[in-house]
Amino acid sequence: MTQMIASLSEISGRYRAVFCDLWGCLHNGKTPFPTAVAALQQFRASGGFVVLMTNAPRPFGSVAAQLDRIGAPRDCYDMIVSSGDAAQQALVSGAVGRRVAFLGAEKDMPFFTDLPPELKGNDPITFVPMAEAEGIVCTGLRDDLTETPEDYRTELALGKARGLTMLCANPDIVVDMGDKRVYCAGALAKDYEERGGTALYFGKPHPPIYDLARRKMAETAEPLSNDDILCIGDGPWTDILGGQNEGIDTLFITGGIVADRFGADSANPDKALLESWLEAEGLSPTYAMPHLA
Repeated sequence: MTQMIASLSEISGRYRAVFCDLWGCLHNGKTPFPTAVAALQQFRASGGFVVLMTNAPRPFGSVAAQLDRIGAPRDCYDMIVSSGDAAQQALVSGAVGRRVAFLGAEKDMPFFTDLPPELKGNDPITFVPMAEAEGIVCTGLRDDLTETPEDYRTELALGKARGLTMLCANPDIVVDMGDKRVYCAGALAKDYEERGGTALYFGKPHPPIYDLARRKMAETAEPLSNDDILCIGDGPWTDILGGQNEGIDTLFITGGIVADRFGADSANPDKALLESWLEAEGLSPTYAMPHLA
């Protein structure tokens, strides 16, 4: 049975680290949430370690720069681990070839250029048309403010016809940017798989991003067991499912991308609706709360 809580401080003494999602938990793409910032600052002040774990397709340095731009203070986290970080190893190792069709925006170019030292020195990745590609790299839509997956119908059909594998650098289907819902790379990968294509994933809920987070934590702090970690997020099929699959306790933020499933007031989710929906989805978060606080 999922336990409803009012603040992270109610349970924070049970954990030594949190893997906290960004979009929908710490910020909305435009501004940080003050109560979430304060909750993470308090957790760190009590000796906890905060890993911001995001399905952003860009490496951690680019994510940190975005957080700086929107005003999220650096003292609310210790480390950032992104889907982009986890996927770069596969990119440079040639998992989808070196001549690739790129689906994504200019803002995602750090995925290709901002490589850690250990991944530099490999043969370059070249962008080519779908008809000449060895594989597909998808970081998102080219213009997520105006486009939908339907705009990629022809390209995805060609990729499938040619038997190309897609490297999906962001498994998220949608995120909320302010008051606008936008599609992510995961939406294109989902469509591609529904057409019979093959997609590779490295972010939540898939193991590579959790493995990377553990390795990076071990470089700066003593290794932690799963019992020491709490996964926080508003994504049922990314944050919560991923934590469950890893054997880690989870805190479901109900006021995020599926807030409309639990009643009209996102600040006061209907517990009966929440429990029945979670049961139907096969999910069992350890805790739930409307917004991170």
